[in-house]
Amino acid sequence: MGKVIAIANQKGGVGKTTTAINLAASLAILEKKILLIDADPQANATSGVGASGQEMVTLYDCLINEADPLSAILETETPNLHILPSNIDLVGAEVELVTHPRREYVMKETVIDKLRDHYDYIFIDCLPSLGIVTVNALSAADSVLVPVQCEFFSLEGLSQLQNTINLVKKNLNKSLEIEGILLSMYDQRLRLANIVVQEVKEFYQDKVFDTIIHRNSKISEAPNLHQPVILYDAASKGSTNFLNLAEEFLQKNGDSVIADRPSAGPKVF
Repeated sequence: MGKVIAIANQKGGVGKTTTAINLAASLAILEKKILLIDADPQANATSGVGASGQEMVTLYDCLINEADPLSAILETETPNLHILPSNIDLVGAEVELVTHPRREYVMKETVIDKLRDHYDYIFIDCLPSLGIVTVNALSAADSVLVPVQCEFFSLEGLSQLQNTINLVKKNLNKSLEIEGILLSMYDQRLRLANIVVQEVKEFYQDKVFDTIIHRNSKISEAPNLHQPVILYDAASKGSTNFLNLAEEFLQKNGDSVIADRPSAGPKVF
């Protein structure tokens, strides 16, 4: 049975979709069978793995029209990485799910329960909001991975998100845990970035991943080519960061790396 991880932060612009795409792709390169679910109507994860611009069954169809989620899954250019795509129609789900008798559990019952056994890990890229679709993702997930940008206002958003996770755990999903807090968009030249890293690690301690995602031009360029950074430039610092994160993620989950990592330079934390 695969593990389901929601990648969430109610603050936008923290590298959430970037994390979802590149962690999923890095684990796939390490020969884990991975599904990425795009639960954001902006569909940046769908575009980022090269799956947009075609006729497709989407997450909206699964949630609202009871489409078979297996029929919606698309292969990507990255071996072992599949995606359940999204599009702008998902905006409508926020309204249409309100009257559903088990509205917080629709994603779990119509999508996750049918797909869990087919994958090692399922990642859900969530909206930067706390609407009904995000609540569905948190209700369906085993854990939450929280990307945090290395800036001051991110600390405020992190405490708000923790309150939300605690509420979901209390009322909807008692098994929900924090997978880890990921510090991203880090520039070691900035004093403020270093202060944020120190404060997050002091407060959240072992919940924080050792790996830090640095600002890197290759990470920013890869979405323009609809590729994860590991396919765009395997030797870049961005690729190295995400491979390190993938290996740390597997270690935290007691899972082994069964493939040699691509030649991507030395470890950069």
